[in-house]
Amino acid sequence: MRLIIIGVVALLVLGGGGAAAYFLFLQPAEASISEEGEEGHAKKDDHGKKDDGHGGGHGAEFVELDPLILPIVDNEGVNQVVSLVIALEVGNAEDAAQVTHMAPKLKDAYIQDMYGVLNRHAALKGGVIQVGTIKKRLNKISDEIMGEDVVTDVLLQVVQQRPI
Repeated sequence: MRLIIIGVVALLVLGGGGAAAYFLFLQPAEASISEEGEEGHAKKDDHGKKDDGHGGGHGAEFVELDPLILPIVDNEGVNQVVSLVIALEVGNAEDAAQVTHMAPKLKDAYIQDMYGVLNRHAALKGGVIQVGTIKKRLNKISDEIMGEDVVTDVLLQVVQQRPI
């Protein structure tokens, strides 16, 4: 009888924890209130285009690339591994398709550049990656590969360092 009661209590606790996780973490975010107090409605600028509230005024698209995993090698061998998840902001769906098509070439150029930079410790300061330096280099490479008008920004989604 005690085992049945303990089992029921355990199921209730686990069920409550699962429900709490669902309601707290898996529900979609609700729209925030805009400057005009309207919920979930984007403002329109003078030309009738939707404004994202950040001054962009354009329908940006984002292309997320596969994670880049780079070793940092010193005189003693590999001392840490850096993982980067990169998303590229483009102006429209046509540019997004072009970036998706060129993704292997972009990733190759990123790896070649970052491998050299990280190994020379130019982008490291005190063992910590300087995100601003990395972002500038990735933006420059994106412009060289895609042209200056295709990729508007490189967004670093995840930057992770793991010592070995």
